[in-house]
Amino acid sequence: MLRGMSGVQIFVWNLVIVAIWHITVFIACVKLPTSYFDETKPRFRPRDWERGGRWYRDTLRINAWKDRIPQYAAKDGFSKEHLDDVSIEYINQFIMETCRGEWMHLSGALCAVILLLINPIGFGLVFAFLNLLGNLPFAAIQRYNRFRLQTLRKRRLRAQKGPGVGAEATACV
Repeated sequence: MLRGMSGVQIFVWNLVIVAIWHITVFIACVKLPTSYFDETKPRFRPRDWERGGRWYRDTLRINAWKDRIPQYAAKDGFSKEHLDDVSIEYINQFIMETCRGEWMHLSGALCAVILLLINPIGFGLVFAFLNLLGNLPFAAIQRYNRFRLQTLRKRRLRAQKGPGVGAEATACV
């Protein structure tokens, strides 16, 4: 589609296409019901290769860079600034937001396919790479954080049940 255009025209068209794609994904993300971002749905469930989040920590070394990249929180949107409030409801909301963020970034990454198809090969590879670079790390952070939050939720639920609950379960084994 963009073959035969000048480099500047290709660049501008790619910016327009990526902007429209990402704005559309963002609007869909905001408009979709929260039930769409249920952590129990197959697309959000843990995979064996993720090893409970250890793959992100050990292979991607995510702890070394995840806090250095920008994050977005809408004006009245969910903020993780209140992580000292570790109620189960708050953790559940946070987990749902990680699903929402993951969906948004993976959907944004799909634009790479379009960029590869419409561009001359060199431009397509560059723009697809930049699109993936701007989305996949954020999706990985969402998945990694979800593992951590699910672990925190399990601890909080055990703490709410009180001492002795685990001892009874152990005695039955």
